[in-house]
Amino acid sequence: MKTLEVSGLTKRYESFLLDSVSFSLEPGYIMGFIGRNGAGKTTTMKAMLNLIHKDGGEVTVNGKSFTGNETACKKEIGFVMGEFDCYKKSSLRRITQVTKRFYEDWEEKAYRGYLERFSLDENKKISELSAGMRVKYALALALSHNAKLLILDEPTSGLDPVSRDDLLDVFRSVIEDGTRSILFSTHIISDLEKCADFITYIKDGKILASTDVEDFRHGYLLCSGERSQLEEKKPWLIGAKAHAFGFTGLCRAGDAARFTDCKTAPADLESIMIYTEQEGIHEESAL
Repeated sequence: MKTLEVSGLTKRYESFLLDSVSFSLEPGYIMGFIGRNGAGKTTTMKAMLNLIHKDGGEVTVNGKSFTGNETACKKEIGFVMGEFDCYKKSSLRRITQVTKRFYEDWEEKAYRGYLERFSLDENKKISELSAGMRVKYALALALSHNAKLLILDEPTSGLDPVSRDDLLDVFRSVIEDGTRSILFSTHIISDLEKCADFITYIKDGKILASTDVEDFRHGYLLCSGERSQLEEKKPWLIGAKAHAFGFTGLCRAGDAARFTDCKTAPADLESIMIYTEQEGIHEESAL
C-alpha cells in the first residue's frame, strides 16, 4: 500500500493553474519536491491537505481517500510549513499540552527525545527562539504522534549547515523501519543530494518528472563546446549559457551522440534545475 497517492490534483487561480498534478510515494522513502518560487509546490501541499479548496483530483493516504476521511488522514500526517510563527507569546510547554490532545497516538517518550536532541527548552516562548529552533520545535511536534507521512515545506531554510545536516540525519532515521515516508520541498538542492530517494519536479503548475533521484540525474548531461558549435547544437540543448569562448549547457542523455565533439559530464540536480528553468540560450555578460 502506498503512503501517499496524488492523482489529477487541480487548483485554478486567475493567474495560475495547478494542472492535474499526480505522483505517489511508497513507505520507507524520502521524496524531494522541487521547483522555483511560484511553481506550485506550496499550492500543491495546501490542496493535498484541504487547506485550500481544490478544483479537482484525489488524494489518498495509506489507502484512505482524503475525501470523506479527512480527520483520519490528518492524524497520520505530520505537517511543517516553513517557520513555526504562531502563538509567539506562548511557551513550548503550553503549545505542546494543547497540541497532543488532538492525537490518540501521541508518543511522549519520542517527544522528550526530540526536545533533548534539538536542545529545546519547554519553558521558552516561541518569540524567544531563533528561526532554526522554531523549525526544530515544529518538527518535534510532527514527529511525536506516530505520523506515517511527514509533509515538510522548506523545513531546512534558515538553518545553519550543521543544524541542517542534523535534521537530515533525523529524516533518515524516521524512515529506517520502512513504515514512514517524507515529502519535503526545498530550494537547498544539496540537502536532496544527501537524503532523497525520489524527486518530484514541478514547473509552472505541471509535473515535469517524478522518479528515482539517480534515474533523474542520469537522464541529463552537462555539455560545453566552442562558440562556433552553438548554432548546430541549439536544437538539442535544453538550456545553455553562451560566452565569448563558447557555451555550457544541458542536454538529455539520449542525445549524447549529438555531443561527441563536445565535453560532457554527469549532471547534478542543481544544474538540471537551473538550465531547465532558464530554457533557451542566454548570453553571459562580460565583466
